Amino acid sequence: MIRYTLRRLILLFVTLWLLTLFLFALNYFFPGDALTNMTGVRANDALAYQRLVSERSFDSSLFSQYLAFLGHFISGDWGQSLSTQRDVFTDLLPLLGATLELSVLAMALAMAIGAPLGLYAAGQQRGSMDRVVMGLSLSAYSIPVFWLAQLFILFFAVKLGWTPISGQVNPLFDIDVQSGSILLDILLSNSPYKGAALADAINHLWLPVIVLAIMPATMLMRITRNSMLEVLQQNYIRSARARGLSETRILLRHALPNAMQPVVRQLGLMFSILMSNIIVTEVIFNWPGVGSWLVKSIYERDYPVMQGGLFAIAALILLVNVAVELFHAWRYPQVRKELYAER
Repeated sequence: MIRYTLRRLILLFVTLWLLTLFLFALNYFFPGDALTNMTGVRANDALAYQRLVSERSFDSSLFSQYLAFLGHFISGDWGQSLSTQRDVFTDLLPLLGATLELSVLAMALAMAIGAPLGLYAAGQQRGSMDRVVMGLSLSAYSIPVFWLAQLFILFFAVKLGWTPISGQVNPLFDIDVQSGSILLDILLSNSPYKGAALADAINHLWLPVIVLAIMPATMLMRITRNSMLEVLQQNYIRSARARGLSETRILLRHALPNAMQPVVRQLGLMFSILMSNIIVTEVIFNWPGVGSWLVKSIYERDYPVMQGGLFAIAALILLVNVAVELFHAWRYPQVRKELYAER
């Protein structure tokens, strides 16, 4: 397991290093001055600009410029926004908290819905309920998230009035932003109306969470069903039935743990798809996260913010995928044994 972990961590660091190379190159591909694109400081601010020329080694070779860029990037100096003149890294942290809150809740909901429905469909193989579950999953997977989000807003927010259209919480509660996660910020606040604020935040939260959870949930349904059907055809399941074990015991002790192996392996891919959808969802629901921040920076041609947003989303996807791979290898040792041709 140690060797497998080291390989995955080395691959993670190499990928992140290549990502910093890509971000550094973007400063030269973007129109305008490379130093301004990198730091957000314009040439008309002569004193600050000349100081940065020396600090960022722009009077030296390209390799020295990259080393200076990497040193500042690792230390959290990601430049300042061209639009707001605020520090990019400082602005990013609460936005990342808001995005993590939305993505974690959506992924948890997808797992809570998708896996049980997939197991149920496998138990009803070729039955009417199996066809209903699989038909619904295929239909839901085929609907684009931007259209589904607007459809849900029209029905639940506009028509029924069950939820607000956008935002995290009613501004009248005056919740100070600390972590970016609205539920956590409410719990950490000194507001005398915590209960009402939590209820309002949940009312803002449930609709975007459901929209985001639908696509990974449908993927989980199909993967879980197919995996369970494949496991139920194995010889050890037939042997368990021949020994007279109950069907419940066979499913829970023998079939389910083995059926979950390909499901766990695909969780990283599902999270990656969810993160690509979260950008659109945050824009539609006006959610103050990294996705909406990134889209706004593209419209405003705010290059330091674009680089920070891209790195944050890419790094988050990489970290989650590595974590899923490590958990998968720890939970199912045959994975790493096959990799190293061990018995």
